[in-house]
Amino acid sequence: MSQTIETEKPLTLEVFTAGLWQENPVFVMMLGLCPTLAVTNTLENSLGMSAATLFVLVGSNALVSALRLVIPKQIRITAYIIIIATFVTIVDYLIQAFSLDLHNKLGAFIQLIVVNCLILGRAEAYASRNGFTKAVVSALGMGLGFTLALVALGSVRELLGAGQLLGYQIFSLNFEPWVVMILPPGGFIVLGSWLLLFNYFRQRKTENLLAVDSASHCTVKNN
Repeated sequence: MSQTIETEKPLTLEVFTAGLWQENPVFVMMLGLCPTLAVTNTLENSLGMSAATLFVLVGSNALVSALRLVIPKQIRITAYIIIIATFVTIVDYLIQAFSLDLHNKLGAFIQLIVVNCLILGRAEAYASRNGFTKAVVSALGMGLGFTLALVALGSVRELLGAGQLLGYQIFSLNFEPWVVMILPPGGFIVLGSWLLLFNYFRQRKTENLLAVDSASHCTVKNN
């Protein structure tokens, strides 16, 4: 018996942009923090993990959505994990083929994509309830939002921790690296700083919307 499919809403731009800002996996939903903190000591690692996660997220969401009518409800989680594990295996071999050095740097965190809450959560909560196109578009938005977060952390940590980006020297040779930034505590420090900045802008946006709404109500009453 296949699971009940909810009435699907039309595809809008918000389906794609939600993962970039309103529902950013790291800065809002706080998902996937294990790889976010562990591999973002350099920009190269951040881009590698982002690309792997994006590939798995889009591929698994697409397949789950395509098979949502035939996967029995009782075994849906098991089926989703098998689908995700298949794409993780593919991306694992692809990274080994293109860059064995990057594969060694990412280590076990590539395989741990299988249990990433972001991947399984999107398959269960979104892809299994929406059509193919909408599921792929949403996965792209979420994947790029995850990429944005990892790049934000990786670039700051490498820049301050080594004075470089992607191996190129950015600061002068007289720059004294903040070694703590490429160590585990640096991940928490940079993530906390980005969360502070991200929440500040969200709060400012909310306050501006409330001010506009309040002004419009006052105008209506005066009229």
